[in-house]
Amino acid sequence: MNRKYWLIYGVIISLALLIIATIVYPGGSYASDTTIGFDWGNNYLCNLFSPKAINGAGNTSRIWAISGWCLLCACYVAFFIDFSKRIPAKGAANIIKYTGIGAMVFAFLAVTPYHDIMVTIADTLGLLCAFYIMVFTFKAKLHLLSILSVITLLLSYLMTYIYYSQQFMQILPVVQKVGIVMEVIWVLSLHYGARAEDFQVKKAA
Repeated sequence: MNRKYWLIYGVIISLALLIIATIVYPGGSYASDTTIGFDWGNNYLCNLFSPKAINGAGNTSRIWAISGWCLLCACYVAFFIDFSKRIPAKGAANIIKYTGIGAMVFAFLAVTPYHDIMVTIADTLGLLCAFYIMVFTFKAKLHLLSILSVITLLLSYLMTYIYYSQQFMQILPVVQKVGIVMEVIWVLSLHYGARAEDFQVKKAA
């Protein structure tokens, strides 16, 4: 296995586990507790983590979902540690590193009964980390990565707004999945498309 592509391999395996979880999910959503299987338009990812499905059946998807989520969070932790080393400003690098790690730790803990508080902490740390990364992509004039950073942040803000305002809740399940896909694209693009040299301060000739 080529070590250069460790992040791609890890993300693919984690997403495959999460997809398996959606396939074996017994059923039930917040729109209807009698639906069969995972409804991509009405079920949330967190439905896969509960001991029981919304329809009352034992949740056979749980082990697959928790395994996939754990691996995805671990991949992101490794990414934030690696990416922070490319940032020359030590203070900013530490913020990216530790807020990124913290966000992923609390994001994983969202599989516990303390879901709401874990999501709140993970969102706060994750938004701060993503903001710092966005600033440095703009400074480095990495235009595509800057656009991806803005889109990712805007989707995160949208999810946070809907979640806490309880407005437009009917679209949140779809926005959540779009946000996860966007985060994967963003992380992979940053990992393979940004070098440490890109962030070095260019001295005037």
